[in-house]
Amino acid sequence: MKKALVCGAGGFIGGHLVKKLKQEGYWIRGVDIKEHEFAPTRADEFLLLDLREEKNCIKALDLGLTSFDEVYQLAADMGGMGFISSAECEIMHNNALINIHMIHSASKMKIPKYFFSSSVCVYRDMKPGEPEMTEDQAYPANPDNEYGWEKLYSERILSAYGRNKGMKVRIARFQNCFGPEGTWMGGREKAPAAICRKVADVDDGGTIEIWGDGSAVRSYTYVDDIVDGVYLLMQSDMDIPVNIGNSQYATVSELVATVAEVANKKINVVTISGPVGVQSRNFSNEHIYSTHWQAKYALKEGISLTYPWVLSQVISRKTRKLKEIVW
Repeated sequence: MKKALVCGAGGFIGGHLVKKLKQEGYWIRGVDIKEHEFAPTRADEFLLLDLREEKNCIKALDLGLTSFDEVYQLAADMGGMGFISSAECEIMHNNALINIHMIHSASKMKIPKYFFSSSVCVYRDMKPGEPEMTEDQAYPANPDNEYGWEKLYSERILSAYGRNKGMKVRIARFQNCFGPEGTWMGGREKAPAAICRKVADVDDGGTIEIWGDGSAVRSYTYVDDIVDGVYLLMQSDMDIPVNIGNSQYATVSELVATVAEVANKKINVVTISGPVGVQSRNFSNEHIYSTHWQAKYALKEGISLTYPWVLSQVISRKTRKLKEIVW
C-alpha cells in the first residue's frame, strides 16, 4: 500500500484529492492548519499543523520507521480575486514559507516523489482570441498578481530541488477549479461558487451583482477532473510544469447564464466595479493530454453538481439565522 501525505487536506481541492487517493488504495495522512469545513476527513490520519513553521513540516513528514512514497503539497493561503487582490502581503509571506520549508524538509527526509499545486496565475494577461499559450510561455514572466509571482517562485524552488536532490517533482498549473465542498461565501470564494450563492439567494426574476462587465474569459474546471489530472501527472515522467484545465472557455456572463439555467431562474445582472483579474485565459493542455487525461465535465454538468450543494448551504444558513432570531 502506497503512503501519501496531502498538505492542505482541510481545503477544497485537497479534500477531494484525499478521496481520489483513497479510491486508488493509498494510506493517507492529511495535514492542514484547519479541519475541513464542509466534510469529515477521509484521510486515515489527520494532523492540525501550521506548515509555515519548519518543525511542523518535519512533523508532518515523519512516519517513524517508514516513510511516505509521495507528498502532495496543496497547502496555501488563497481565495478568489477579492482575496488575492487585498491580501498580497499575507499570500507572499505565508505561501513562500510553506513551500520553502516543505520542499527542504522533504528533501532532507528523502521523499522520492513530490507534487506542487501551482496556478495559471503565473501567466501574463491575455486578450480574448489569442492563440493557446504553452507552459514555457510563462517566460518572460509577467504575472497579473502577487499570487502568481509567488507560485512562479515556488515552481523555481521545486524545480531546483528536483534537479539537485534526486527528487521526482511534479508541478500542475490549475485553471479555475469549482465543485461541492468548497468555500462559497466570506470573501475567499471563487467565481463559480460566488455566482451559485448569489443566484441561490434571490428569487426568480431577481438581480445579482458581478464585478466588471462580464466579458472576462476563464476555463472553469470541475474538481473531479482536477484531481484526476493530479493523480495521472504524479504517475507520469513529466518533470516540467503542466497545465490542467477544461478546454471549454466561458465569459463571466456565460457563467451566470449557466448557473441561472441550472437553477431554472431568470436572473438580472448589475455590473459594478471590482477586482476582475486578467481579461482572458487560453492555454494548451497537450502535456496533460499525453497522460490520457481529458476533462469529463463540461461547465453545465459541473454546475449541475455544484449548484444544489451551494443551494443547500444557503438554505441551511438562512434556517440557522431564523432560529437565532426566534430564540
